[in-house]
Amino acid sequence: MASRPERMAPAFPPLATGLVVLSWITLLVWDASPYARYLNHGDWTTIGLGAAICNAVPGGSWLVPVMLYGGGWLLMSAAMMLPTSLPLIRLFDRMISGRPDHMVLHGLLIAGYLLAWAGFGVAAHLLDRTLHAELGGWVWLATHPWTPGAVVLGLAGAFQFSKLKYHCLDKCRTPLGFIMSHWHGPSPWRDAFSLGLAHGAWCVGCCWAVMLLMFVVGVGNVGWMLALGSLMAIEKNAAWGRRTSQPLGFALLAWAGAIATVNMLT
Repeated sequence: MASRPERMAPAFPPLATGLVVLSWITLLVWDASPYARYLNHGDWTTIGLGAAICNAVPGGSWLVPVMLYGGGWLLMSAAMMLPTSLPLIRLFDRMISGRPDHMVLHGLLIAGYLLAWAGFGVAAHLLDRTLHAELGGWVWLATHPWTPGAVVLGLAGAFQFSKLKYHCLDKCRTPLGFIMSHWHGPSPWRDAFSLGLAHGAWCVGCCWAVMLLMFVVGVGNVGWMLALGSLMAIEKNAAWGRRTSQPLGFALLAWAGAIATVNMLT
């Protein structure tokens, strides 16, 4: 008797693909709406609808921005970073094919992955808020507003040459070995979630500095989301992607240097 052929994993797993498409559509609609400013790190908590909501919620002056920025960052992570993890998602999809809880396991993997990025986004927002509060009265910084952007660009460029960057990148570029080391079987739901969380943590370790560039170019800038997401996808998944890390680092350092040079000479 002929055996039943194994189900082939789709090139674009439906759940992950649907989430990515929905995230991009939501970001595009949000960016084109009158409420686009709520996606950016601007001072919208003191005027209009934003101020009304913040005043109506206990602790709203900090809680509402954290929740809104966290939601926006989660959308960005789904749109930008899930596609970079497509090889791992496809392999996992193939491994669990035929299981009755296939979709649950797939969802838990994605939930764990996005939780890692959501945690980083909230931490980045709180750091950004703290720096604004502590340095907002610094006169020198007020007269040199280009400095934070140049520092972030320089930091992102320098990180491209670090051992930590390549250690995390190698973890991201070996999805089969990563799955085998985290997928054990006795507790499949917990394992699927922890697999996604662990992979997300290594992904954050690899790409956090590049993601911080969104604070330079504009957190809600959809065009830059697409450009940076594409760069990270190539770096993590293309056969020659690892060789793009240092050229990107040189480019970011040159960009930071150009900003500093132009502003110091004017």
